[in-house]
Amino acid sequence: MTHPQGSAEALQLAGSYEAAAAAYQARLQSSPDNARTLSNYGGLLNLQNRFTDALALLGRAVTLDPNLPDAWSNIGNSFLHLSQYENAIACYRNALRLDPSHALALSNMGVALDHRGDHALARGFHDAAVQIDGQNVYSRTNRAVSLLQSGDYLEGFAEYEHRWTAIRANSQPTDKPRWAGQEAQDQTLLVFTEGGFGDVLQFSRLAPIAARRVGRVILRVRPELVSLLRRSLSGVLVTSEADPLPEYDLECPVLSLPHALGITLPAIPDAGRYLFADPLKISWWRDLIAADTDGAKSDAFRVGLVWAGAPHPEIQAAFLADHRRSMDLGQLAPLGEVARHHSSLVFYSLQLGERAGQALSPPEGMRVVDHTAHIASFDDTAALISTLDLVIAVDTSTAHVAAGLGKPTWLLSRYDQCWRWLSGRKDSPWYESVCIYQQTNPLDWTQPVLNVAADLERLIVQGRSSVK
Repeated sequence: MTHPQGSAEALQLAGSYEAAAAAYQARLQSSPDNARTLSNYGGLLNLQNRFTDALALLGRAVTLDPNLPDAWSNIGNSFLHLSQYENAIACYRNALRLDPSHALALSNMGVALDHRGDHALARGFHDAAVQIDGQNVYSRTNRAVSLLQSGDYLEGFAEYEHRWTAIRANSQPTDKPRWAGQEAQDQTLLVFTEGGFGDVLQFSRLAPIAARRVGRVILRVRPELVSLLRRSLSGVLVTSEADPLPEYDLECPVLSLPHALGITLPAIPDAGRYLFADPLKISWWRDLIAADTDGAKSDAFRVGLVWAGAPHPEIQAAFLADHRRSMDLGQLAPLGEVARHHSSLVFYSLQLGERAGQALSPPEGMRVVDHTAHIASFDDTAALISTLDLVIAVDTSTAHVAAGLGKPTWLLSRYDQCWRWLSGRKDSPWYESVCIYQQTNPLDWTQPVLNVAADLERLIVQGRSSVK
């Protein structure tokens, strides 16, 4: 459907959300009961993360015109983003009853079913959406994530390449050929950053494998990662994004390495330890934390904590995922109960960012030592983690550091578990030292935290040797 230039819909499609909102509001002043305007404006509010406001408008839209599939699809999106998956599925069902070829409703029905864990059922909806509109990057990427969650890496990572139809990494060159895994012994491959720190940490282990097929691999990452990855990855030149762009022949984003290399679930490399901290920094941290227990408690059991990720409000998908993966320190109160019975248990904050200050007021019984002021890079984080016995973390880059070091890592995972951890798994083929504690209800950390507390209690009683 085409829209007149300057219309609310055209402004929305152009990304001028504030101007589009003003245009919708002006139209609704003269036609307050126009169901299609209400539906389109509700869809815009969804894009602005104003889901409760969107529900109010979209509820009016479907009341005024129950036969408007776009309105049902939009209201389904509101419920999806609010993690109300059953409501979302019901709304998508209404949209598809009215228009069985509604590609966005089909794709988002698949997403809602994936979030609920029904991947086999979701696959049919993803396939139908792609069959109707094979050029829709959103539908193709949703299908890719569904495949990856199920462990179908060959087709999943191939499908995931569709994200590049409309998206290129910020400030990265686009005029060089994309490397597809071929032998190129006389050429230099640039592997560049895509996604967050955790993505780079997880998939950078594949760069040395790529180096066996080309003349040279340059891994270009954010400055905070350079020292740790430079020490850990053999046969790869690790450079900073702050440095001038080097000369190269081929390029590959880090998240495309699994596809280029044909990685499959049974053949994930370096699931044990592939990151190595600075020995001098480890020694410095050991001296510092010895003072936390007066140097006398040789039996101290030190546990690192991370309770929140970075919100990334500029990227809606990342912002919404962070809302589902993060918590407040107060929600870890059951761990304080364990500490009250075991004086040897000491918690260390590994939390950075806007929620780091919560370490100053931990739950009752929980002693949290905070030395994060000394952390300037992931090299510092890795050295501190190397002195601890266990890391308990939500799904953040710090969890990847701990697991990459081979440190026992207990991962608190959201209900719609990220595709990188696979569906329904408590272990990880990417990291041998990871144990996953997944939410049993959306947005509810009660049960996984209680399970962590029970296992921590058991661990303290049994001793360090039982840490997995």
